[in-house]
Amino acid sequence: MEQSELMQLFVDELKDIYSAETQLVKALPKMAKAAVSDELKNGFLEHLEETKGHVERLEQIFTVLEEKPTGKHCAGMEGLIKEGSEAAHETYEGNAKDAALIGAAQRVEHYEIAAYGTVRAMAAKLGDDNSVRLLAATLKEEKDTDVKLSNIADKMVIKPDGQSEEAADSRKKKAANV
Repeated sequence: MEQSELMQLFVDELKDIYSAETQLVKALPKMAKAAVSDELKNGFLEHLEETKGHVERLEQIFTVLEEKPTGKHCAGMEGLIKEGSEAAHETYEGNAKDAALIGAAQRVEHYEIAAYGTVRAMAAKLGDDNSVRLLAATLKEEKDTDVKLSNIADKMVIKPDGQSEEAADSRKKKAANV
């Protein structure tokens, strides 16, 4: 691939991610409002602030590249947000509601991790060290958010049929050994 083609692809992918992040800035407050546990609610609000920082980093990259960040719509993120909205409006309660929201949020994180990993690699191939640094910082935050979501999910003990926490732990151990 020629450098000019790679640069155009890089810019197009950055525009897609920019669209994704700006959509997420609008969606995260709704997910926080739908969350049952304070820990998940606060996690969504913290990630909202991080996401605003991701938008700012992308804008820095666009400024250096002398490109506009707009002009592309991320249909992938639109679909993921729609799924998250459906989870927020389901009739689940308590841990089940939060589990649905965590699942939706982790799908978003995995999408972003893939996207940022790709554009960071492109920036490296283009020799754009500033973009590599900015994109790597965002990629790390996306991965950290994914881990935080997993940790919140791990803390939730869904006890079917009124079983004790010990019985639920025993089921988890048995399932892990299968």
